[in-house]
Amino acid sequence: MGSFAGTGVLVRLALRRSRVLAGAWLGVFVLMAWGSAAATVGLYPTASSRLAAAEAVNGSQALVALYGRVYDPTSLGAIAMIKMGGIGAVFVAVVAIVLVVRHTRGDEESGRFELVGSGVMGRLAPLTAALLTATVVAATLAALTALVLAAAGLPADGSLAFGLAWGGVGLAFAAIAAVTAQLTASARTATSFAVAVLAVVYVLRGVGDAAGTAGLRWLTWMSPIGWSQQFRPYAGNRWWVLLITLVFTIATSATAYVLAAGRDMGTGLLPSRPGPPTAAPSLRSPLTLAWRLQRTSFLAWAIGFVALGALLGSMASGVGGFFESDNARELFTKLGGQKALADAFLAVELGAAGIVAAAFGIQSMMRARAEETSGLAEPVLAGAVSRTRFALAHVGVAAGGATALLALGGAAVGVARAVQLHDGAEIGRLLGGGLAHAPAAWVLIAVVAAAYGFVPRAIGVGWGLLAAFVLLAEIGPLLDLSHWVLDLSPFAHVPKVPGGAFTATPLVALTALATVIGGAGIAGFRRRDVG
Repeated sequence: MGSFAGTGVLVRLALRRSRVLAGAWLGVFVLMAWGSAAATVGLYPTASSRLAAAEAVNGSQALVALYGRVYDPTSLGAIAMIKMGGIGAVFVAVVAIVLVVRHTRGDEESGRFELVGSGVMGRLAPLTAALLTATVVAATLAALTALVLAAAGLPADGSLAFGLAWGGVGLAFAAIAAVTAQLTASARTATSFAVAVLAVVYVLRGVGDAAGTAGLRWLTWMSPIGWSQQFRPYAGNRWWVLLITLVFTIATSATAYVLAAGRDMGTGLLPSRPGPPTAAPSLRSPLTLAWRLQRTSFLAWAIGFVALGALLGSMASGVGGFFESDNARELFTKLGGQKALADAFLAVELGAAGIVAAAFGIQSMMRARAEETSGLAEPVLAGAVSRTRFALAHVGVAAGGATALLALGGAAVGVARAVQLHDGAEIGRLLGGGLAHAPAAWVLIAVVAAAYGFVPRAIGVGWGLLAAFVLLAEIGPLLDLSHWVLDLSPFAHVPKVPGGAFTATPLVALTALATVIGGAGIAGFRRRDVG
């Protein structure tokens, strides 16, 4: 039997298992791209208006570091897709990471590979199938994105270049995730390592783009996110950059194959330390056990939040230059800003942090289901731990972890602003701005808890709702959707602070809603069969 035997069957199985996740996120990406293009076509009809907006973007180091540069100030497409080329590429990378880790380390950790491997399956077939699955999704994304951008009125060649840029990001981070999946025996740790790499390369891209001509501009070329923007869609269409992405993907994938061939099934290359024969006092409750299982993942997320928060805080002072023209002010408002200047910029970015924190909460809450399906929950529940305490422990870690991430991110932004403005009050103000998004994240976590309690097979509904809320946040204001549609997202009810008026009523309502939904989920878990 060859090392790649059974690859075709595993690809079909992976595509079937991920059809909902991949389909939902493909829809989100395509609609986001179309919404940005369609709205901007009418917003900047003349060359002079596009030139003014592009000069305002390029004149603000904060926005250049966050989104990238507009390489052709007269190009409508370059302006329309500036945000999608930066932030959108990050979400593409995350989906690629999740897909590859799910079908490699995730299946290995759950024991599925042992079952499948008892038949005709080569040693390298799972890794190959995961990479091929990610390639199919990336190619589909590239093709659909190019089609909808051309349909929205943008040039066809630039639309194809943008689609390939997004697809290239997916390929690069699929290869990176394939490597991290070989390093550790935990799917969540493998995902955290890959996301940490994503955070580093995004920062490198931001520093490189914001640097002067004689500065650290070369850092952009150290980042797959930077390569996607150096395609320069609608601004010259550098097709040769695709070769860099492909060479990196092939080389990194080859590294993953070498690592996979040199380790035992069920283990990672990084050594796992054996635990003590008896549990420490700090592990003698379900809450501390749930925290122990997820602390490594949380620490990786926390590092990313602190680093990004410090970066955003240091950039905020430079965002004022973007509002020098009426067109630029209108564009930022369309992209979700509140009023003006640094507070509007920070309000938007703290809102994005709230969505990302909710993603951590969803991932954390799904650990309870993983413990159950792997059989590890049975010994815990066989003792003195009730089902209610078990479920509450995982809900507590998910909700508490998301809240802590928002607190860390807000505090990091506040410290950076306080250093700039010599005003210590900024720390508390921006800490509160970050924490204001916690109740909205709790609602999503509560929905996942309800799915876990009543229909555990549908626990992935959290990712679908998160994708829908991201879509509403990104293209809702661009398309001027009615308020009742936008209000379907819990994040739409969070006060736009700093800068906007603060009111506690929506936060209390969101907290009450999360409590009711989460409580119902815990009650459902008490009554259903385990496993």
